[in-house]
Amino acid sequence: MEVSVAQKQKQTDFELASVSELSSSSSTPPPSPVVARFGFDSGASVLRFHRDSESNEAFHIDLRSAQLFRLSPVETICICGTSETNTEKSYSRGITIQFRKEEESRAFHCAFDQWKKELVLQESCLPNGILSASKSKFDDKIEASSAKMYFHYYGQLLHQQNMLQDYVRTGLSPRFNLFFASDLVVGTYYAAVIENRADFAGRVVVDVGAGSGILSLFAAQAGAKHVYAVEASEMAEYARKLIAGNPSLGQRITVVKGKVEEVELPEKADILISEPMGTLLVNERMLETYVIARDRFLVPDGKMFPTIGRIHMAPFSDEYLFVEMANKALFWQQQNYYGVDLTPLYGSAFKGYFSQPVVDAFDPRVLVAPAISHVINFTSIKEEDLYEIDVPLKFKAAVGGRVHGLACWFDVLFNGSTVQRWLTTAPGAPTTHWYQLRCVLPQPLYVMQAKMWGPGAEQGGILQASSCKFDLKEPYYRMSQPQAYPVAQDQPTHHLVNTQDIQTQSLDEEVSEFLQQPPQKSDAGLD
Repeated sequence: MEVSVAQKQKQTDFELASVSELSSSSSTPPPSPVVARFGFDSGASVLRFHRDSESNEAFHIDLRSAQLFRLSPVETICICGTSETNTEKSYSRGITIQFRKEEESRAFHCAFDQWKKELVLQESCLPNGILSASKSKFDDKIEASSAKMYFHYYGQLLHQQNMLQDYVRTGLSPRFNLFFASDLVVGTYYAAVIENRADFAGRVVVDVGAGSGILSLFAAQAGAKHVYAVEASEMAEYARKLIAGNPSLGQRITVVKGKVEEVELPEKADILISEPMGTLLVNERMLETYVIARDRFLVPDGKMFPTIGRIHMAPFSDEYLFVEMANKALFWQQQNYYGVDLTPLYGSAFKGYFSQPVVDAFDPRVLVAPAISHVINFTSIKEEDLYEIDVPLKFKAAVGGRVHGLACWFDVLFNGSTVQRWLTTAPGAPTTHWYQLRCVLPQPLYVMQAKMWGPGAEQGGILQASSCKFDLKEPYYRMSQPQAYPVAQDQPTHHLVNTQDIQTQSLDEEVSEFLQQPPQKSDAGLD
């Protein structure tokens, strides 16, 4: 990344009595007066030592690996790293610097410390921020290939359009693009921002993972003093175009291309806004970036939109889905596939298909027990607490039948000062691009009158067990609309959970409870 013109002109010169390299296998010119110059080379901060003519360069030091050690008031040793060309061997290089006066020595050390502090990390200036070239926390956590694929995906307009056309998410009518969607939609970004103008008016806002910049434009509409739209993918260029095309709002929006873990902003934010949710809320690990942005950019007691997230889980019974999953592996039961017996791989294929979480929309009537919830408070959770999430489960089913797995969805709260809004992905609510997620067990569990029973176990006796590991990175995108399942005459209808219950379980009176109390843990098990 190129260095700005202002940085190139920022050079500091010091006249030295002499500079000589410590003993090495190579011959070193005799000590002589030189000029030390701090500057840049291909974006990296360096220290050059010139003799009488600048065209005759004696030493070239990369400040990232350099250290100074005083030997006397007018003598210093500079130690830096170096390596042999075309080899992997690395060495330390020592240079003796002789000053003419003690005052010049102090000034040189002061300048060295300042350059090390500001430039040693090879920072490259962005139009409205600084992107460090050093390895960041993001690089430590995420594989380079995975990050490249992720940013490439979200750098394409077609995927941004998919999200913008999610009317539950933006709160805009699909037909007119002006009016709010149905009142049945429990919260939208546009509604959350515009109805809480008091939280945005005159405030500094950071849009974390800004994408196309639409949320930044919403914040500007609500009267934000300035919005910093931070986006790491190539979508940042499209965001600049979109924002420039809305000049009345764009004059208060700055697009900063770079990772949240690396960029520096000129001021703190009063409020963060982001869409950090993935499938099952936590997929894609954007929540960690959202929390890092909080720790880096947000003022104490600043607001976060969204404020709280909840993951909901409930057992479900869906014979059609189970049979569909099981049938996928039937291909590997062929004993004569062009003369080849495929059955040795049947068990692995069966296990593989059931390790895929199913992403689709389902009828809430397939749920056989009320959901339990796991609360994540974005304003207080630590980043490391998101690395591994343990949710104890305990359910009671009042009807008999087969439990085929665990159904999951999430919602988030925008805890505005004026209006508190929920965005939900619950079954029965307007479908979003997140849909819902179901983890299907390879062996269904039998439930009868709140007891577990099945082959080999006395009714009301030993609990059955069925387990499976699911990979969120490899889901099965079924994405069907909810189906009306026919109910057999001898099969009771599930009356435990209905659509209205799910949609209203996030009523606004619950907000203060979840903000003030930690989530309650329950014992593991299925009664």
